[in-house]
Amino acid sequence: MNALIIVDVQNDFLPGGLLAVNEGDTIIPAINTLQNDFDLVVATQDWHPADHKSFASAHPGKKVFDEINLDGLPQVLWPDHCVQESYGAQFSSLLHTKKIEAIFRKGMDKNIDSYSGFFDNGKKKATGMGDYLKGRGVTEISVCGLAADYCVYFTALDGMELGFESTIVANATKPIHPENFKKLLENFQKKEKQNRISF
Repeated sequence: MNALIIVDVQNDFLPGGLLAVNEGDTIIPAINTLQNDFDLVVATQDWHPADHKSFASAHPGKKVFDEINLDGLPQVLWPDHCVQESYGAQFSSLLHTKKIEAIFRKGMDKNIDSYSGFFDNGKKKATGMGDYLKGRGVTEISVCGLAADYCVYFTALDGMELGFESTIVANATKPIHPENFKKLLENFQKKEKQNRISF
């Protein structure tokens, strides 16, 4: 079975949001159409406590997009975003959610960030999505959503490492840094021949 994973289509990542991805809203129609091609659709949701240590506001003297070491891991400092129960953390009202069977929240531990929908960045805790998909008989995943060069990429990569055939749906994702995303796609395709980019 092939599952569609919709990553973080939340207000804060859309134009007008606190960590907006340029033209992030333009992929929502493609994601809505894609859902019709899958028997199983799941989603991830960034769900940060207000004092999350990935926020620049938690580090006096630091600026947004500075990079620090956080508990032994490199960490980009972000603007406060997707704070639990805020408007910014909600899914876009334009996203069709009827077919989404399960939602996996990430980034809830204030001491570590979580780009992947499967694990935190240190792989200390799993979200449960991997076991859930395997329990449903899923062998292939297609990943879309925001942002392409962070949460979509690492979700697809971790999915591959968990044994799923993994595809990034390029026309249903947008990056924060387009040039960096091109390099990440090349790396993704080199990892294993079963990894694919669909356009």
